[in-house]
Amino acid sequence: MNFIKFLLITFLYLAPVDIILAVEPDEVLTDLKLESRARDISANVRCVVCQNEPIDTSNSGVARDLRILIRERLLAGDSNKEVYKYLVDRYGNFILFKPPLTLSTAFLWFMPLLVFFLGVVILVGVLKKASPSNKSRFSNVSNDTKFSDSLENKKGKK
Repeated sequence: MNFIKFLLITFLYLAPVDIILAVEPDEVLTDLKLESRARDISANVRCVVCQNEPIDTSNSGVARDLRILIRERLLAGDSNKEVYKYLVDRYGNFILFKPPLTLSTAFLWFMPLLVFFLGVVILVGVLKKASPSNKSRFSNVSNDTKFSDSLENKKGKK
């Protein structure tokens, strides 16, 4: 039993190492500033194979190629904006985790707000329908009282 616990603990400690080592040693730049910029860019670029994972932590071949491409562009003297523009021109806004707000992406940006407000409207409608307001209860009571008074008056006249 202790041996199983030991294996489990060892596995849990070593599991994150795979994520850290996604950038292979032959990809790392010797210039620390450029490497830092490359890591920043890679963290904001979506892997086109994994789709919800940044290329910085992805082990796919495409992610590796993109990491190398980013480093090559930085070595060629491109700014971060130029690297992002190159990637967007080649792969579209989908490759960015935070795509710019444009007419084509406005739906994606505002859809959560639209769904939230739609939910609030539906909730308010259901709550209004489920419990009638106090005003309508009192108006029904007064109408019933008027009706019973008119009946008593008619009985009294007879």
